[in-house]
Parts: sequence; structure tokens; C-alpha cells
Amino acid sequence: MPHHPAAAVLDHVKVLDLTRVRSGPTCVRQLADWGADVIKVEMPPAVEGGAALGGSRHGSDFQNLHRNKRSLALDLKAEAGKEVFRKLVANADVVVENYRPDVKNRLGIDYESLAAINPRIILASISGFGQDGPYAKRPGFDQIAQGMGGLMSITGAPGEGPMRVGIPIADLTAGLFAAQGILLALLERDKSGKGQWLQTSLLEAQIFMLDFQSARWLVDEDVPGQAGNNHPTSIPTGVFATSDGHINIAVAGQEIWGRFCRILSHEEWMTDPEFEDAPGRSENRDRLNRLIGEAIATDTSAGWVEKFNAAGVPCGPINDIGQVFDDPQVQHLGIAQPLTSPALGEMRFARQPVSLSRTPSSFAVAPPEVGEHTAEILGDIGYDAEQIAALQDSGVVASEG
Repeated sequence: MPHHPAAAVLDHVKVLDLTRVRSGPTCVRQLADWGADVIKVEMPPAVEGGAALGGSRHGSDFQNLHRNKRSLALDLKAEAGKEVFRKLVANADVVVENYRPDVKNRLGIDYESLAAINPRIILASISGFGQDGPYAKRPGFDQIAQGMGGLMSITGAPGEGPMRVGIPIADLTAGLFAAQGILLALLERDKSGKGQWLQTSLLEAQIFMLDFQSARWLVDEDVPGQAGNNHPTSIPTGVFATSDGHINIAVAGQEIWGRFCRILSHEEWMTDPEFEDAPGRSENRDRLNRLIGEAIATDTSAGWVEKFNAAGVPCGPINDIGQVFDDPQVQHLGIAQPLTSPALGEMRFARQPVSLSRTPSSFAVAPPEVGEHTAEILGDIGYDAEQIAALQDSGVVASEG
């Protein structure tokens, strides 16, 4: 199957995907969903040996990460495999890898080697902790980065110990930042005609995502702590129990504070010295939350969501994942989109969260089987049927089935 772009935006860009697990595939998914011709270069099953990293190929996680790609099964440890890869690099725009920093040098896919073949090539490298430095050779995993990057120290309830967040946020953001870096490098190449090497890591991404919490330390030397479901600075903002569940309420600024008090029929809070301004509400947070909790417990979640939003007070339900996709606004936005897999039938996945009016993203093709497009890709770079058969016989490449 020739390249079937998922969008027109990047349909002129060819990407060689050497990534595994999550941060790298997250990066490449961004490019594939916007139309890039992504060739997923993976080890032949006979060479891989045992279960590959990243879980079952037909599992929901893998299927979610690897749509809109083609697959080439290629042994990069064999010299003939390296030669195939060099030919691919000559006509590619981007190489993405998330090996440990020293592995790319052993395989001969470091930036200097790639640029000698194609000066326009962009190499994107994602690591756990950076390409050099005292931790460079440590294995990088999301939860380790969450802890080292400070996130777990500000997540969870006070006094209950550190808490990880419920998604692999360091992996995901490192991948997203790498994709952003690739787009920046492609834009710059239009001016200079030259490629470059861009780098990011789980640790860097996690620290950047601290955002205002890191600024509290860097500017004011204030070490933020855990605030549980309470917002650390905007009060009252948090989770409150209703008569049949829980809701989120976000009260920011004096105007919304006034609306909030009136909806709860507690206008006296607006002039109470302990609550009338933001510093007072911060200092007396616990007492205020206790009083609010007593009032909120008198009605249902749906009742409060309707009343607060009608009055211009931000409020929403706390959905489980099933309820998220049953929500009428989520269904209106069409976030869950179908994708038909020859192997697994019709599935649904969350689409890209950005909509472009003329050049939208789509789910063009399902994730490939291992080596599904090997012969086709080799033919594109000049290998004839006899040469392809010889590479298959030697185990350097493999095709599906």
C-alpha cells in the first residue's frame, strides 16, 4: 500500500520512526496524524527475540499509538540492514529515536553520520534525562521523571505522601514537545536549507510542565506543597461532595466569588473579614471549604452544575472515562472517531485535539502488522524483487506472513 496521508499538512514530509514504548511514538503520531509518510522501522520478529517493548501489537495501547504508519521490518544491527537504512535517510526529512543516548552511536545513526548522507535531515532524540550529563545513561521511565521532576511532590492530599498522576505525563509531553521541535526545525530548514539535531527528555518536559509551580520557587523561593483537590492559589477551587456524588467548582476573582455566594444563599460571606478577599480566603481555606461543603451537600451534582453554570460560576461533573465519551459536548465535538483495522475490525480512538478548517487530520489507515510494507518500501528506494528476496532470505528484512 503506498502512503495514504491522513492530512494534507505534512504529506510532503517523510519520517523514519525508530521509536518504541510511548514518548517516541507519541511524537511520531503527531506527524502521522497530520499527513507525514511515516515508516515505522522495527526489528524483524526473529531478531527481536521475545515480546517487544510497548505491549501487545493488537492491544488498545499499541493500536492507539501507531495509526497512519507503514512498517518496515529491518535488522539495524546487520551491515546490510544499515545500508538499507542509509538509503532511506538519503530521501527522508526526519528521523525520530528514543534509544538510550549511546545506542545511536553504536548503530551509526547519530546526527553527524546522518547529516553526512543527507544535510537536510532532522534528527529528533528523546531520552530520559538528556543526551549527556551524569544521568544520561540511566534508563528513563515516566514515573521516575514524575518524581525527579517535582510533580509527585505537589500531587495528592497533604500528609498522604507523594502521588503520581493518572497518565504518563512526562512521556506524553516529551513526545509532544519533540513533535513541536520537529515542526520548528522543518520551518527553519525552509530558510537555511539545513537540517539539525533536536533533543528533549522526560525530565526536561516534566520540569517545564510545572509551569507556575516552578516559578514560585525560581522567582520567590517558595517550595509548593501538596494541595489535594484544592487549587494552590485560587480559593475556593476544588472538589465538593454533593448529595449523590462530587463536583468541581472554580471560583476565581471577586466577581465570581460574589455570584458563588449568592447562589449558595450566603451573601454574608462576601463581607466576612475572613472571606471577603483572596488573602483571607487563602488563610481560612479549611473553614471556608467546610462551610461550602455543608451547603453543597444539600443538592445533587446535576442540580449544582446547572445552577452554577447558569449564574456564570465555573462548575462541572467529575466523570469516569466512560462518562467522558457519553457527554453530549464530547459527542458534539466528535472526539472519538472510528478506525477500521483489517485485523481487529472497527475501533474508536480520540482524534487530534486541534481542528484545521481546510486541512483536517483523519484516521487514514490502521496500525500496520510487523513488516507489512517491507517489500513496497524497499522497492521505493530502488531494490528489485531479487534483491528483496535475498535480504529476506538472510533475515535482514521480514515481511508480514
